[in-house]
Amino acid sequence: MQFETPNRYPRRVTRQIVLRHPTNPVAVGGDAPISVQSMTTTKTADVDGTLAQIYALRGAGADIVRCTCNDAEAAEGLAQIVPRSPVPIVADIHHQYKRALEALEAGVHCLRLNPGNIKNPDHIKLVAAEAKDRGVPIRIGVNGGSLHPDLYRKYGDRVTPEAMVESAMTELAYFEEVDFHDVKISVKASNVPLMIEAYRQLSEATDHPLHLGVTEAGPLPGGLLKGTAGIATLLSEGIGDTIRYSLTADPVEEARAGKQLLEALGLRERTGLDLIACPSCGRAEIDVIGLAAEAQQALADKDLPLQVAVMGCVVNGPGEARDADLGIAGGRDKGHLFVKGRNVAVVAQDEMVETLVEWAEFITEHGVEAALARVDREEAEAEAQRDRAKLLVERGADVNGAGARIERIRGIERR
Repeated sequence: MQFETPNRYPRRVTRQIVLRHPTNPVAVGGDAPISVQSMTTTKTADVDGTLAQIYALRGAGADIVRCTCNDAEAAEGLAQIVPRSPVPIVADIHHQYKRALEALEAGVHCLRLNPGNIKNPDHIKLVAAEAKDRGVPIRIGVNGGSLHPDLYRKYGDRVTPEAMVESAMTELAYFEEVDFHDVKISVKASNVPLMIEAYRQLSEATDHPLHLGVTEAGPLPGGLLKGTAGIATLLSEGIGDTIRYSLTADPVEEARAGKQLLEALGLRERTGLDLIACPSCGRAEIDVIGLAAEAQQALADKDLPLQVAVMGCVVNGPGEARDADLGIAGGRDKGHLFVKGRNVAVVAQDEMVETLVEWAEFITEHGVEAALARVDREEAEAEAQRDRAKLLVERGADVNGAGARIERIRGIERR
């Protein structure tokens, strides 16, 4: 199935760079889709272990993977990893410029340099010149925790958005001295408001593509919340061309979160499950929380590009989730299956998840119309209507007490 997802956020106009993987090149900036990046946690010298993680990251949604190049053994590992990687590889360089030269020799598709760590301008320009000769882009990776000491002093011994942007622009000026322009930039911080403001200022200062991230965000769920707060805020403003969640977790979680965020914002076509569920109420006839968790577990690893709904009752469920590709709504000891808001089947309570999986796979392969055509919907709708009527008689139309609240609101207005 093909799912069209419009770009809801006008993006800032940027230059475009390309990470030139031989079979899977990734463009960043310009009109290219926003890409997802993550980083391996293995020792890069462990070639097989690192490749296994790269393939897992690719499967979870990563378009680009970064590997550390912190010693000569890591550079030698990259020489073996790069030709076998399914995605472009970025070499992460910290204090030693020679590691960057070795990574270029290993064939990496991009470098990441931290301006606060490589301080000698001649070394920076040498790396940029070598990258230019090989057609390899560089990310200027400013980190709030590793600014040049001079910038700390200049801005009152603290990290400010202005200090981070100045760090990036200083590094960029060294690149421009050797006529190197294939650059993307990040100004990451662990403080979300600081990170947001730094990127806003940077987007005004340059038209180079920007890589977004909240660095050292921490473990789940807090790290996920901080990363989303920063990244989603900027993406909604049209700022950002590639993203990374920096989580204290399996990096697969980073890639999965990045993909899901872009899909949720409508910035990438949905390629995986989007499970929605009501928060339950007094009318619910099923354990919504338990059923949603069970359905999530059963469907999550099947890579089905569907929105699936789990709703507590048949009174409002199919209507509220009418845009979902598929859903289940609770009835008495049964579930009412619906496709695009239309009832299609009545399912025994212990068969609800199994039926959701079967219909989800059918819809993915054959489409919604074929799914609707496979059953006689009249009986399913009649059964749902009978259940609706029973619930309304037994529990009333205002199970959540909204009418009484409305009267109190009107009473305030009449005062």
